[in-house]
Amino acid sequence: MKRVYNFSAGPAVLPEEVLKEAADEMLDYKGSGMSVMEMSHRSKVYDNIIKEAEADLRELMNIPDNYKVLFLQGGASQFFAEVPMNMMKNKKAGYILTGQWAKKAFQEAKIYGEAVELASSADKTFSYIPDCSDLPITDDMDYVYICENNTIYGTKFHELPDTKGKDLVADVSSCFLSEPVDVSKYAVIYGGVQKNVGPAGCVIAIIREDLITDDVLPGTPTMLKWKTQADADSLYNTPPCYTIYICGKVFKWLKKMGGLEAMKALNEKKAKILYDYLDESKLFKGTVEKSSRSLMNVPFVTGNEELDAKFVKEAKEAGFENLKGHRTVGGMRASIYNAMPIEGVEALVKFMKEFESKNL
Repeated sequence: MKRVYNFSAGPAVLPEEVLKEAADEMLDYKGSGMSVMEMSHRSKVYDNIIKEAEADLRELMNIPDNYKVLFLQGGASQFFAEVPMNMMKNKKAGYILTGQWAKKAFQEAKIYGEAVELASSADKTFSYIPDCSDLPITDDMDYVYICENNTIYGTKFHELPDTKGKDLVADVSSCFLSEPVDVSKYAVIYGGVQKNVGPAGCVIAIIREDLITDDVLPGTPTMLKWKTQADADSLYNTPPCYTIYICGKVFKWLKKMGGLEAMKALNEKKAKILYDYLDESKLFKGTVEKSSRSLMNVPFVTGNEELDAKFVKEAKEAGFENLKGHRTVGGMRASIYNAMPIEGVEALVKFMKEFESKNL
């Protein structure tokens, strides 16, 4: 069976060797006589899996000791509510709107307090990152919130906003572990794992310890209090066991690949192949301002909806899956996460060139 090149934005491509390892261990994990899918989360065997996953993630990201790592359910969308529930002491926060997920987090925050739009790129269909060097941040704001990489629109903050001393919260779902980050610059850095880290079902949150308290908004469910989860080392209830196990394997794969510096170099190389072609193509063009381009998600169009549809159809027939753009943008989008091999990007560009020569 030939595997396709999967350009899905999420759930997305995983490293083949991780999938093969998981397949080998499906019926019997390390002599336990059972699958990780069947294992008690209270067992010594599973405790080792989750603790090792956390240790490897800490090493990969160089996470300071005063930050907790939580493996949670509910995905990033549930976390949109957890942020204000756990952080809105003054009932006020600033949000930078750079796409659909930032907008959804913003709307969610409005349920719990005053969410203020500090900047937005909605005027140009979120095709750029706004200037965040002098935002209208007030003293009574509890935090400033960004979605660092915008999966749908293909933009990325290449410089963090000046938060004027306020805590920065960042959703990094679609750029998680794609490059080194300085965790100490964030109060909270979190992401759903199904784009660049593992299968769907888990959000990883890295939270500065002083933010993990009993002082949360009234009515916050026990499960959604960060202190509940932190005190129980992510094992307050049954966690997304199998997803965490696969994430742990991906962390080991990343270490084997040379860590996040090596991944950044590889991701830049892959993205350059595609962007260089889009910049010279007479048929296809990228939709994002050059200074704001994401290394992970690359949207592009022909300018003709029928031709876009023809391209997606023919690409699928040629073994390139999930290239249709999000319905709010149209066109195409290639998500080229860590596990997408460079050969996949090269093959896509070769196919695009052939399609261009036939359809110009």
